Amino acid sequence: MSATPPALFSCRNLRVDVSGRTLVEALEFEVEHGELLAVLGQNGAGKSLTLHTLAGLRPATSGKVFVGGTDLSTGGRQQIARQLALLPQHVDDIFPATVLDTAMIGRHPHIGRFQWESARDFAIGRAALAAVDLAGLARRDVLTLSGGERRRLAIAQVLTQQPDIYLLDEPTNHLDPQHQLDALRLFRERADDGAAVIASLHDVNLAVRYADRCLLLYGDGRWDLGATDEVLDEQRLSRLYSTPMESVAWRSTRLFIASGSPQAT
Repeated sequence: MSATPPALFSCRNLRVDVSGRTLVEALEFEVEHGELLAVLGQNGAGKSLTLHTLAGLRPATSGKVFVGGTDLSTGGRQQIARQLALLPQHVDDIFPATVLDTAMIGRHPHIGRFQWESARDFAIGRAALAAVDLAGLARRDVLTLSGGERRRLAIAQVLTQQPDIYLLDEPTNHLDPQHQLDALRLFRERADDGAAVIASLHDVNLAVRYADRCLLLYGDGRWDLGATDEVLDEQRLSRLYSTPMESVAWRSTRLFIASGSPQAT
């Protein structure tokens, strides 16, 4: 019998601490091709730190992260960057550059040390700009963009990278409602095309609409993981956000609203 191939992305017994406080303990999950996993929790619950740990930007207190069965801590950074992209919550632009040049940063893992971008690389970058409705701004200085435009450019940059695994920290940050939906649709499409997407979100209803599974982080080590329509309910979300949450019927699904004053966990 042939051995079962390793998951595209996984973590085992992962613990995330900050300043002597345990945010996540004994976290274990696998994400496969075609899946979008939403990470939900209050401010300070550890969503960003967990994503940074999963990306290998900070060490875990304990546990391991694997990409295709390879320990993330032992892999070469360029090879990892070909497989995995991180969209941080905030991006700072220090030097002037055009919008297209900034999007093209995503191609760096695919280009050799003494090579230049090919026509195909530029085509990928321009297609990513078009996908986020920035094609007409390709020659603009990135320092002249609005906050929402800069966020869409950051999304274009990770799309240009074309990884197998997307780690997204608040991808809808700074975006208006229509562009929030557009951004989540883009990553839903990437998942449907075979990528794995892990995205931290503040809006639980975006998770309802786009996520296959949800990871709930309570900020004290506890976590819940399951299919979106199973793990998202009034009781869990009220505990998660420390405020009463109610569900309402909408079309063929449910939406959740905060309905009252803060409550004790």
